[in-house]
Amino acid sequence: MSNNMKKDITLKDFLPTTPEELKQRGWDRLDIILVSGDSYIDSPYIGIAVIGRYLDSLGFKVGIIAQPDIKSDKDIKRLGEPLLFWGVSGGSVDSMVANYTASKKFRHNDDYTAGGVNNRRPDRAVLIYTNLIRQNFKSTVPIILGGIEASLRRVTHYDYWSNKLRKPILFDAKADILVYGMGENAIKELAFALKHNQSYKEIRGICYIDKVPKDGYLTLSSHATCLKEKEKYIDLFDDFYNNNDPISAKGLSQEVDGRYLIQNPPAHYLEEEQMDEISALPYTRELHPYHAKDGKVKCLETIKFSVMTHQGCWGECNFCAIGVHQGRTIRTRSEKSIIKEIEEFTTYKDFKGIVSDVGGASANMYGYECKKKLNHGTCEHQRCVDSKRICKSMKIDHSRLINLLRSIRKIRGVKKAFVASGIRYDLINADKNSGYTYLKELVKHHISGQMKVAPEHTSPKVLEAMNKPNKEELVKFKKLYDKLNAEEGKKQFLTYYLIAAHPASTLKDMEELKRFTRDELKMNPEQAQIFTPTPGTYSAVMYYTELDPKTRKPIFVEKDMHRKELQKRVVIEKEQFSHGFSS
Repeated sequence: MSNNMKKDITLKDFLPTTPEELKQRGWDRLDIILVSGDSYIDSPYIGIAVIGRYLDSLGFKVGIIAQPDIKSDKDIKRLGEPLLFWGVSGGSVDSMVANYTASKKFRHNDDYTAGGVNNRRPDRAVLIYTNLIRQNFKSTVPIILGGIEASLRRVTHYDYWSNKLRKPILFDAKADILVYGMGENAIKELAFALKHNQSYKEIRGICYIDKVPKDGYLTLSSHATCLKEKEKYIDLFDDFYNNNDPISAKGLSQEVDGRYLIQNPPAHYLEEEQMDEISALPYTRELHPYHAKDGKVKCLETIKFSVMTHQGCWGECNFCAIGVHQGRTIRTRSEKSIIKEIEEFTTYKDFKGIVSDVGGASANMYGYECKKKLNHGTCEHQRCVDSKRICKSMKIDHSRLINLLRSIRKIRGVKKAFVASGIRYDLINADKNSGYTYLKELVKHHISGQMKVAPEHTSPKVLEAMNKPNKEELVKFKKLYDKLNAEEGKKQFLTYYLIAAHPASTLKDMEELKRFTRDELKMNPEQAQIFTPTPGTYSAVMYYTELDPKTRKPIFVEKDMHRKELQKRVVIEKEQFSHGFSS
């Protein structure tokens, strides 16, 4: 074991992944085996570890097979066959996103693979792993899909890498059940139902295939209809998107080749007490020694000493699937739980007093929510925030977060606690009572030389297509940020996430973005990413249909790979491009 590991950590402190570890526990057979596209990283940031730890805490015997060899049976068979079910995940990132850039070039590095070489995660990992199980275990116990790859592909979806609509993933993967979203409550109910030979078909948060549609469920456009009519695919996605809230959502039914995908209403969100309990499970925060022989995993540099304060995001950026997967209602952990977790960091020999991140999908959504949403679910007729406004019902309040950060700074052994997660600057601007104080706290105590923000673009029509705040909000925020840095005598900079070739974006729009960053932000961007249409997002719907989902009118979509690259180059290259690139 590494000298950097927490004192007294042994193989028994991990969930078992080898026959030797089963023997150490005196186990002959496991109840549940989880299969993942990541190396086994025992961290509360890694979904397969969270689900494994949670099931283990409920008394189930759980093992993990991470990144099994798909060309032989040596890995998939090494723990035997489980008594209750297999759980299959593509990993922390959709395998196609993990394996390919927006230009469809293969990625040679993988932050979730020991050694960092991308040679262990197959394309369409969920399908491959399910087939691997079926090939080696005939008539086996149920196979349950989970994780972001399965969750976002649970209905008919546009797949950028094959450039076509694909069927719900349950129809391509030879699996029995799919758990979608944050799966703790659903997987708990499933595990006990299977243990007691009870029906699972009423469990919330799951999908399965049936011969008939389910009474009372909303009927989605069929897969065949979506293939024929792009507007019907938009209808499907609207219904899919609007039925993700546990309070207000209906069950969904979709016909695919004469059978039916049944999606039960979403599982209820974890309560604060449950979140605290799951966060306190005995994660080692280390790579399992079985994989450590191959080298380090890069992601641990960031997540090992980071703390997740909440789940969910109501920002609803159209290119982001977090709202669909995690939900659009914020669920927060208690301050006591967060403080306790950080205090635990100080017992690690390799903890240098630096907390890498205190945050979530949007760091400054902690500690407040819309009361109407909490009681009635998300609104179907409007969003909490769009490119022009923030709903008045959302009472933005950074005060609880300010107090949390101040408490963290008082923890003995903590030298610095950074907020590295995304910050919504429009929320800081909108909070007239505590936004200024919150930003001052960040500038003074929680930034390491630079702060990253994500305006993505400056063109009004592109920002509207992205559902991002207008550029005036960015200018207003930058002035306040620069003022506070000057008052503190600090030279801390803003860096900007920018997207090229998003639907509605032309080369002319990128030239204007370049002018804006140069003349008004006084900087030359060094990074921009080409838009990747990922399943579960409105931006992917726009990309495929070339229609605005709201108006159903045509929208410009750049699909030529060379011209996508030009859009990116316009922004990041130091010389000014000629007007000849405009379109």
